[in-house]
Formats: sequence, structure tokens, C-alpha cells
Amino acid sequence: MSVQPKELFGPEFIRDPYPTYAWLREHDPVHRFLLPQGMPAWLVSRHDDVRAWLADPRLAKDLERFLPPDALPGDHVRDVLTKNMLASDPPRHTRLRRLASKAFTARRVQSLRPHITSLADELLDGMGDEGTTDLIDTLGLLPITVIYELLGVPRRDWEAFRAWSVLGSDEQSTGSEDFETSTKSLKEYTQALIADKRVTPGEDLLSDLIVARDEGDALSDDELVAMVFLLLLGGQETSISLIGATVYHLLGHPEQLALLRAEPERLPSAIEEVLRFDGPAMNASMRFAVEDIEIGGVPIPAGGIVFLGLGSAGHDSAHVPDGDSFDIRRSASKHLAFGHGVHTCIGSALARLEGEIAIGRLLARYGELSLAVHPDDLKWRPGMHFRGPAELPVSYRVEPR
Repeated sequence: MSVQPKELFGPEFIRDPYPTYAWLREHDPVHRFLLPQGMPAWLVSRHDDVRAWLADPRLAKDLERFLPPDALPGDHVRDVLTKNMLASDPPRHTRLRRLASKAFTARRVQSLRPHITSLADELLDGMGDEGTTDLIDTLGLLPITVIYELLGVPRRDWEAFRAWSVLGSDEQSTGSEDFETSTKSLKEYTQALIADKRVTPGEDLLSDLIVARDEGDALSDDELVAMVFLLLLGGQETSISLIGATVYHLLGHPEQLALLRAEPERLPSAIEEVLRFDGPAMNASMRFAVEDIEIGGVPIPAGGIVFLGLGSAGHDSAHVPDGDSFDIRRSASKHLAFGHGVHTCIGSALARLEGEIAIGRLLARYGELSLAVHPDDLKWRPGMHFRGPAELPVSYRVEPR
């Protein structure tokens, strides 16, 4: 039986949002609530509604068009948050994605497999044969290293770059002085990196983005900065959360872990099941009604803010039988973890590849793996968009041969 909903985005909800989502799908599938800033918004929770409206142009993404002028304080914040694909609508979105896609092909992603595997093995070597570690801090370095290398960030700058980008992706700090300071530093550093690569291009994604052309069109410097910010957000945080959530749910379902160890060829299906069951994006980024609309019979006025519940959609038993159960044997379902329509995540292939390699190498090396704290004591990422463990202490040991 579904339960009365917890406070949306409060501590209990952040730890486990799915009972609340179940109640909303049954009783209030287009739920009106207030954002922390006091503005009304609507949360859509049923799969079919979420999928349909992800691709409906009557919900727009342009932050500058719909948000009040003071909602994004500071020129630096406005630049990185409003000039990227995620906050754009066609035709600007179409142009940005077309140019980015030229440097982010499936062939390029697959060519990274040997190198990502080598990086994963290096990180596991550093963990040794047994011990206890926070996997978010150790194996979570894999997607960080991959995206920094892809962008061509010099290794000497990684620590500072990581500090700026972590704060820039922290929903709780948005609008704060620290957020603006870090965003300014990230923007200025990226501008200097772009200027350097215009003179001396390298074998990296940022260099490719700089020279990407489509009938004479190219990305401006401001658009390149915003693209870097978006790639950092997607290339680090979502992949780290996917790796953490996969380990967490496998350890919480020992029979599933045993099955995966016995049949490692199920690993791609296991990653897809985690994406459906507890993916790294709890809600799609906010959208705005361009006109008066109705979703599920609920009227939403023009300019109304709408959140499409990706996490809730994955548990909707009207689409996935027994959607609240975790089962890696499940046939690959068309989940919405990476979105749907023109805004489908451009980095989804890389996230899947990193998840498969990280989990595959971890399980191949450590025959003994367990959570080092009680599940109720884990901290989860706060906020309305990202989902995943903020920490994942595990104990591990190589089985004697």
C-alpha cells in the first residue's frame, strides 16, 4: 500500500523518494508544490505523462525567457547556466547540439574503452587487496579523470578545476556567494583554456569543439564555456552517481550480485536496471509552459514551472511490471533515465561505458565486497535533480586463489 507523501525534497524524501512517488502516481500525478523561492511548480510522476511531455514543445527550457531577472544573479552564473544546450530550445538548441555532436560521436566514445579500463585498473590498484574505502572518492575518480582528459584540462589544474565544478553542480549552493565565486573562477579558467587551444589545439574534445563547423557556423567563446560547464555536470556527477548506485543496490540485493558474478554477461542489463530503478537524474531540469496547458487534466498556466519525474517514471508499474523491485534479469525497458526527445542526454553512451567498466573491474577483482555502514546511515545527494549516494563506504577483499 502506498503511503502519504513525505515533504518533497526533505531529508526523508532524499533518502528514499519512491514511496512518495508511488503515492503521487496513484493520488496526485500532477502535483502542485512551492519551490524554496516561493514560486509554484508542478511535478509530473506517471511514466506516460513524463515521456510525452519530455518531447512536447509546449514545455520550453530557456531560463532567460521565463525566470525573473533576479533568479540567476551575476553575469557569470547567467552565462554558464543559460547558454548551454540544456537551457535552450530549438532552433538554438538544434544548432548547439549539431555542433557538439560532431565532436562527441559513438565511435569516439567506444574508442575510449581500453583507456577507461586501464584507468579503472589503476584506481583499483591504489585500493590494494583489502580494506575499507569510500567508493565515491576512489572509484568515483574514474569519470572525473575521463572528462578532464577529454576536455584537455592539464593535470596540474585538476584539483582546482574539481573544486570549482563541484560547487557549480551543488543545487544547495546555487545563488550563494561561494557559488558565484566558483562559477566566475571556472568561467575565467575555461576562457583562458579556450584561448590557449585556439593557438595550440590538442587531441581533445575541447579542441574539437573549437574547430567544429557546420556550414560556416561555429560555437562562440561564451557557448564553449557553457558547453564545458554542461559536460562537467553530465560527465562527472551523473556517472559518479550511477557507479555508486549500482554498487549500493547490488550489495543490497545479494542474490542479484551473486547472479551477476556467475553471469557477468548480464552487466549491461544490470546497468540499465539501475538506471531505471534509481538513476542519477531524479527529475529532468525545469521546463516552462509556453502557453496554458493541461497535463493529466490539471491546468498549468503559461509560464508555469514543470518538473518531469524521471525517477518516478521508472517505478511506474503501469509501464514496468513490479516496478518497485530491482531485478537485473529484467529485459531492457525503454526507461527515461537519460531523457527523451531532442534533449536526450548527449553523453549517455559514455556514462553507460564508464558504469560497465567500473563495476565490471570492481567485481572481477574483489570477491568479497560489502557495505561498511548501515544503509540508513548513508548520506544521499540533496536537491531536486540529482540522485545518488553522496558517500559509499565499502569493505573489500581479494579472494585468495
